[in-house]
Amino acid sequence: MSEITAPTSQPTGLVGWLDRFFHISERQSTLNREIRGGLATFFTMAYIVVLNPLIMGGVKDADGQYLGDGSAPNYAMIAAATALTAGILTILMGVVARVPFALAAGLGLNAFVAFGIASSMSWEDAMGLIVLEGIVITILVLTGFRTAVFHAIPNQLKTAISVGIGLFIALIGFVDSGFVRKAAGTPLELGIGGALTSWPIFVFVIGLLLTVLLVARKVKGAILLGIVGTTILAVIVEAVAKVGPSNGGKNPLGWSLVVPTFPEKIVGSPDLSLIGQFSLFGSFSKVSVVLAVLLVFTLLITDFFDTMGTVVGVGRQAGLVAEDGTLPRTREILLVDSIAAAAGGAASTSSNTTYIESAAGVGEGARTGFASVVTGILFLLAVFLSPLVDIVPYEAAAPALVVVGFLMMTAIRDIDFNDYEIAIPAFLTIVLMPFTYSISTGIGSGFITYVLIKMVKGKAREVHPLLWVVTALFVIYFAIGPIKVLLGLS
Repeated sequence: MSEITAPTSQPTGLVGWLDRFFHISERQSTLNREIRGGLATFFTMAYIVVLNPLIMGGVKDADGQYLGDGSAPNYAMIAAATALTAGILTILMGVVARVPFALAAGLGLNAFVAFGIASSMSWEDAMGLIVLEGIVITILVLTGFRTAVFHAIPNQLKTAISVGIGLFIALIGFVDSGFVRKAAGTPLELGIGGALTSWPIFVFVIGLLLTVLLVARKVKGAILLGIVGTTILAVIVEAVAKVGPSNGGKNPLGWSLVVPTFPEKIVGSPDLSLIGQFSLFGSFSKVSVVLAVLLVFTLLITDFFDTMGTVVGVGRQAGLVAEDGTLPRTREILLVDSIAAAAGGAASTSSNTTYIESAAGVGEGARTGFASVVTGILFLLAVFLSPLVDIVPYEAAAPALVVVGFLMMTAIRDIDFNDYEIAIPAFLTIVLMPFTYSISTGIGSGFITYVLIKMVKGKAREVHPLLWVVTALFVIYFAIGPIKVLLGLS
């Protein structure tokens, strides 16, 4: 990544207005760097336009209906709504919060909605619960509670969150590319049967080496060039080798999701009729009030702390976190993210949240909300140009995640591992994120351990009152399973 230097002269005209509004020069960035960062973030997370429909679109609800049309899966409809919602919300984040964070349907949350909620009610009722969760979390922001919690966390725990996310997204890159897979005898293994035997893995390895070399040489646009170059290689490999898709693992040698072939048509007409298909309180007539409240709480606590972890991690990588651990315009960031949760439910795309893939744009040099505007515009174009989005396979985007994971992990030097009071909670925060594939699990484990150690050592007064509240909520969060059993709701 190239060294950031401030522009030598103040720009004028439209460029000057953009510079002042987004604080581009103030944050020692340039318009070109912001554009490159916005492009890198988009290409790194554009997979959600394809993946969200696959997760949400192939599952029947309690009434035996598919999301959207009902009688049959309609992936195109979900893809259009996913891209439109992501585009609008990412632009809103850029303009209101003026930070380089992008938003889209949250992975993990969408799977929970599809397999854990819609199975007991209709899709409209499930989306209504997401809207309710978004409304509640928005109220928490407006009352100052969510922002206060953000500032109540010790700085070194925030650093641990950043490092954990770095390892988490690196693991996502390795797994999504097929470089690391589940195994019969061990939890994970290298490639297929311990060997790198497929063309997609070959593409990933070449892409990773290319991106690493570009970053090490501090080439401008290294991450974006890595994505584009690897995509071109993937298209060539597919044209020659005819690898084909993995088909959900039936063809382990195939591409994990997107087959990198140039589409026959570039522009398509989107079907946006999915937007607005939700019932705000319908779930309360389908399941018990207690279960509905527990489902909303689970969505809320996951969304709340996944976002906090992402904001801390990406913000620190962008150099936006001050020495006291504060982040500029925190309230605006959390407000937009909270609105995004409700908007995702209203658009029937699942809760939308801030993406850790935003770190790809930050790694490319993005420091302001203008990068988010660029990313958002590309998502809006993707509504009509979804065939082009399909060109970039996981295997081409994954190297960027691995490299960005390394960049984020370098913050570990700021943690004092000689102080066990902070080192042990930090360690659990860092390792449990990738090991459990959950940001919230890592954060919750770190908080609970931190508070317990302070209590045992007679230093309970050093714990911020809000951290006690949050820790108690995490205890409930981890105990939801037993609570449901005790209440006969399982």
